[in-house]
Amino acid sequence: MEILYLLDTNTVSYYIAGNPPKVRERLDRVGLQKTAVSTITEAELRYGVARNPTAVRRRESVESFLRNASCLAWDSTAAGAYGLLRVEQERKGKPLSTEDLMIAAHALSLGLTLVTHDQAFSFVDGLKTEDWTVA
Repeated sequence: MEILYLLDTNTVSYYIAGNPPKVRERLDRVGLQKTAVSTITEAELRYGVARNPTAVRRRESVESFLRNASCLAWDSTAAGAYGLLRVEQERKGKPLSTEDLMIAAHALSLGLTLVTHDQAFSFVDGLKTEDWTVA
C-alpha cells in the first residue's frame, strides 16, 4: 500500500499519549500502512526518551510505535531538498529549526503530506500539511 503521510514528531507524541484523541482516531482510520515517519522524527523521539531514562512506560510506548511504523531513511534527495528549502526560508525570514527543516524537506522530496500541529510548517511553499488534532 502506498505511503501518503509523513508524521511529524508532535503528531507521533500525541498518538502515543492518546491526547488529543482525534489524532489516534484519525491514524487508526487511515492505517499505519499509509503513514511513515522520517528517521529525523525517530531521532527526536529517541532523544526525548534518553532525556528522561526513568520514564519506562514512555520508552516502551515509543519503541512499540517505532516497531510498527514505517521509518523512511533521510537520503540524498531529501538533502538536496533541504539545501534549497533552507535558503528559501532564510530569504523569507522564516527560518525553522534544523530538525523541522529536515522533516519538511523529507516530505517535499517524497511528495508526502506532512501531518503536524506545528504552524511553522505553513510558511514552507509547496508543502502539503494536515493537522489531525482538529480533523
